[in-house]
Amino acid sequence: MIEQQHLLFELGSEELPPKTLLKLSNALLDGIVQGLNAAELGFTASKAYATPRRLAVFIENLASSQPDKTVEKRGPAIQAAFAPDGSPSKAALGFASSCGTTFEQLERLKTDKGEWLSYTQAVKGQNTEELIADIIRASIANLPIAKRMRWGSFTTEFVRPVHWAVLLYGDSVIETEILGLHTGRETQGHRFHAPQKIAIDKPENYAELLFTQGKVIADIEQRKAIIKDAAQTAAANVGGIAHIEADLLEEIAALNEFPVPITGGFHDRFLALPAEVLITTMQTNQKYFPVKNADGGLLAHFITFSNIESTRPESIQQGNERVVTPRLSDAEFFWNQDRKHSLEQHGQKLANVVFQEKLGTMADKTERVKKLAMYIAEWLTKQNSTVKLSDLDVEIKKNKKLAERAALLSKADLLTSMVGEFGNLQGIMGSHYAKADGEEKGVVDAIKEQYYPKQSGDSVATSLTGQALAIAEKLDTLTGIFSAGLIPTGDKDPYALRRAALGILRTLIENNLRLRNISDLVEKSLRYYTHSFDFKATQTAVTHFIHERLKGYFLAEGYSADEFDAVINSNSGAFLVSPADDPVDFEQRLKALKEFRKLPEASSLAAAHKRIRNILKKSDFVSNKDKNYDFNVLHNLKNEGVSVENAAVQLLDSILQLLKDIEPYQRQKWDSGTPKDPDYTKILTRLALLRDDVDTFFDEVMVMCDDEKLRNAYLDLLNMLSEQFLTCADISKLQS
Repeated sequence: MIEQQHLLFELGSEELPPKTLLKLSNALLDGIVQGLNAAELGFTASKAYATPRRLAVFIENLASSQPDKTVEKRGPAIQAAFAPDGSPSKAALGFASSCGTTFEQLERLKTDKGEWLSYTQAVKGQNTEELIADIIRASIANLPIAKRMRWGSFTTEFVRPVHWAVLLYGDSVIETEILGLHTGRETQGHRFHAPQKIAIDKPENYAELLFTQGKVIADIEQRKAIIKDAAQTAAANVGGIAHIEADLLEEIAALNEFPVPITGGFHDRFLALPAEVLITTMQTNQKYFPVKNADGGLLAHFITFSNIESTRPESIQQGNERVVTPRLSDAEFFWNQDRKHSLEQHGQKLANVVFQEKLGTMADKTERVKKLAMYIAEWLTKQNSTVKLSDLDVEIKKNKKLAERAALLSKADLLTSMVGEFGNLQGIMGSHYAKADGEEKGVVDAIKEQYYPKQSGDSVATSLTGQALAIAEKLDTLTGIFSAGLIPTGDKDPYALRRAALGILRTLIENNLRLRNISDLVEKSLRYYTHSFDFKATQTAVTHFIHERLKGYFLAEGYSADEFDAVINSNSGAFLVSPADDPVDFEQRLKALKEFRKLPEASSLAAAHKRIRNILKKSDFVSNKDKNYDFNVLHNLKNEGVSVENAAVQLLDSILQLLKDIEPYQRQKWDSGTPKDPDYTKILTRLALLRDDVDTFFDEVMVMCDDEKLRNAYLDLLNMLSEQFLTCADISKLQS
């Protein structure tokens, strides 16, 4: 029986980059786990540890060796194994040599496909201690480090200089060399509180020894929990609630081995500044947690963390307060300077800022976005309006005017001092300046929402003007960069076009917006460009690019790849070039298809539809769906004495009844540009009732019969049934 013991590997270094510490830690763990699996070294669990000065991996119950196994090698076929005189051929002798044996020791392997020479060899598993060092070295070599460094006279490279390495298997050291260091059992504690070396007796005691003797909390998730609780306690002591964002929490945990909370404050005059300015200053520049009141307003306090347990914490507090005050004063100065001019006046300087060489200036971009936003606003108004038809024109004009104004001011804050200092506040500062200038609320909200969603999980624009501007802004960037020939390749996407495409889709889907179709929007946007490019090819490329993002979006939402394929291969609806051109309709089909799959009839009908599609394809059938179908053709043939199967007539009658039953659920006519959506769930549920008739048809009917008229009638019948499914999804794509 193979023995099992715990393994510990720790690499000590200078302070590691805090924003990538967790990424490095997880990658090291994943690399070692993959290496153990590839080497067939069994274990029961694994865990990563990470602090500013160390990366560590703990493997629970790691097997002491690989399992012994028997390897069977197949050599040349028997007919090639012997020369004409019966002696072993060169191929046979070469195979024996490669196996480390003689020809006489080879065996014969007989199968139903022939007979070969073979050799069976017992392979003894290697010891873990012989394999683990190479596994660790390979994992370190593959860490996602953008720029490695060398130090001193060493030729090894890492993200920071390394100082010690621990490698224990059970209570024994595996002696080897990692990044130029000889492995041992001694680690180091907190740089200031416990700088002495600490001997690790067993891997399972690692975290406890570091804490009790080294004043180090090795588990980054534990530190995050401690920091979060301590910050909230400290904030409560000044009557507030700590504003904690996940990225900053992770960064602070990566900066501290033994985090100690410090509460500080600043002059309350700074609370007159926009809250986002204060939050950005505290979070980005100082790594502080802001403090809010119960209503969400900021208090003149912050929570920071020190990596030492000071005997004079008030000195640390005062030092942080001295540092943050000039930064807030700078922000106050920027605000006052920017307010000397209106947002529109700032925007007048956009003609001096180049957006992209072929696409002109930011002023040119603003003009294109303005036209596109007005077009989109008109469509959104038609969709969402609840006013009388006679008042619709007035509402359209009002919303187009708001979109025009919002677009005109949308990029003006790029020329303000505040955004020049805090680039992440673009749009946000524009909305604050617009509000201070007395602009309408719809304009103020839209300027901020134009960049929504900024990243995965963020909210999408919710105001009508904001939605129009958000879609227009992203679409202009997308079409413009594509028309300039700067299409993303691989991981390179400098203009964040994938995020822009996904942002358009999320804005449409999550707000249930119907804007004719995506291809139409792309065409509209491209027509505002005047430089030379292949219009049709660019339109196709951009549309396809957005459709690709649609698949990623729905897979992330929990739909399967075969469900997506089923819908993408369905028939398009009103005004559509592709089912993916209407993301909202696409989602409705997916939801219906997921419900359909739960029905007991689903798998049988999916198989039947696949059979139907194959029959139609092999018969070179040409659909007559655009012609008037003669529903009486089977009855007429039967009356003429043609041997029409009753199962075919029954299926026809059932389909005719189906058409009547699902008519109320089909897409209705457009009123003022707004469709009445089809109820795909009810359509598919009703289609499921055809299963028995379909099964009987295939049991009793020979579709490809000799009688041409009857054969064509059967094919028409199957095509008519297939078309009903295709109005929702091509269920033949569903995997069982």
